[in-house]
Amino acid sequence: MNANSISRRDLLQAASLLVIPSVAPLAVSAATRSPLKLSVFSKHLQFVKDEELATCASEIGVDGVDLTVRPGGHIEPANIAKDLPRLVEILHRKGLETPMVTTSIDAATPEAESILKTCAQLGIRYYRFGGLKYNDATPPQQQLAALKPRMRALAELNQKHGVCGIYHTHSGAGQLGASIWDLHILFEGLPTSAIGINYDIGHATIEGGLGGWMATTKLAGAGGMRGLAVKDFLWAKGAKGWDAKWVPLGEGMVKFPQFFAMLAKTDFHGPVQIHYEYPLGGADKGATQLTMDRANILGAMKNDVVKLRRWMAEAQLL
Repeated sequence: MNANSISRRDLLQAASLLVIPSVAPLAVSAATRSPLKLSVFSKHLQFVKDEELATCASEIGVDGVDLTVRPGGHIEPANIAKDLPRLVEILHRKGLETPMVTTSIDAATPEAESILKTCAQLGIRYYRFGGLKYNDATPPQQQLAALKPRMRALAELNQKHGVCGIYHTHSGAGQLGASIWDLHILFEGLPTSAIGINYDIGHATIEGGLGGWMATTKLAGAGGMRGLAVKDFLWAKGAKGWDAKWVPLGEGMVKFPQFFAMLAKTDFHGPVQIHYEYPLGGADKGATQLTMDRANILGAMKNDVVKLRRWMAEAQLL
């Protein structure tokens, strides 16, 4: 930031003084809660298509697929009206749901109307967007104020089609949404049925360290959390210093049992997506050509699903 900007610490301190709605998250019993469903982010199965995609997703043990609807993804945005219904039907024949898609749209994106309309027709309730970043030339609070009309326009477009856009949270310098507080400010006054947070507990732990993720979980869980992404990491020191290193679930620093126990006390009922960002023969990066045996890749994916299901079952979320 320049000399006229406020620091990220200042932003967090200011945000902490905001009055958060006093309505606590609803406590939901296991008897009344609808079981949560697990989906695989299809970026990590970019090496297969159509029937093979359905077979691989079924093999690793998920309930559904979060489909990439973006350039180079499983569905090209320009072809969504033709290709998405066909792929959804293939997945459904295999017993797999399609609760959401991942996009790169905004209210002004030329394909936005077509994407949301097609999703609504197919009963796909959620789509993921995000990736906004702060610039160094303008104070963060001014940037958030400037973005509010843009988010309102997107929420109105979502309401028109009966879908919900969920902003994916990342970690790192300049990432809007990394702190969660800024999304609370950005989405204030907008209907949570139309726009909300796709809370990434891996990135939240990177940002929040030992306990900060607990505060952001509570904040996001107070109505704004509409989707959940799952991954794990360790801090590792390399040639350029300390950085986050993605690892299989349970081998890192994310406190999954504690997190899911907290989640069970909210009324969260959105899609849960499992991500595979650790080295996995190119599947981690969305490669179409692999450098590992496919069976080993799918085996690693299945191991993560088994662990994730165990933690969620212990919290009575499944």
